[in-house]
Amino acid sequence: MKAICVLKGSGEVTGTVNLEQAEDGSVTVRGSITGLTPGKHGFHVHAYGDNTNGCISAGPHYNPFNKKHGGPDDVERHVGDLGNVVANDSGEAKFELKDKMLSLSGERSIIGRTLVIHEKEDDLGKGGDEESTRTGNAGGRLACGVIGIAKD
Repeated sequence: MKAICVLKGSGEVTGTVNLEQAEDGSVTVRGSITGLTPGKHGFHVHAYGDNTNGCISAGPHYNPFNKKHGGPDDVERHVGDLGNVVANDSGEAKFELKDKMLSLSGERSIIGRTLVIHEKEDDLGKGGDEESTRTGNAGGRLACGVIGIAKD
């Protein structure tokens, strides 16, 4: 199964992300985002596919198991915790990651939810404060888009 997400925000940050679920259940997330400041930016699946009030109406990170925020390789993490993408000196982040917690079908499906790129680096829940265990201190939401089913 395949999915796609087009990221747009109030500024110049835009991008396209393709998602594909493999036979083993893992999901490959591949994309390109432009208009970023150089460096790391938090990248998460948020709970709702509602962008009526910009990216803020997408709600918190997708967290169906009520876990603390973490990095993509941590046992204790939200399903939507994808860590960081890294923008080069031109402000472009090209990335490909594989995740075993995401799903494009079933009870953990992220179809119809929102992908968000944040202004700051995600500290992966290791920042030592309460906000770190909720959001990774990744800051404001630069751009977002609803994840939709794509043609196979």
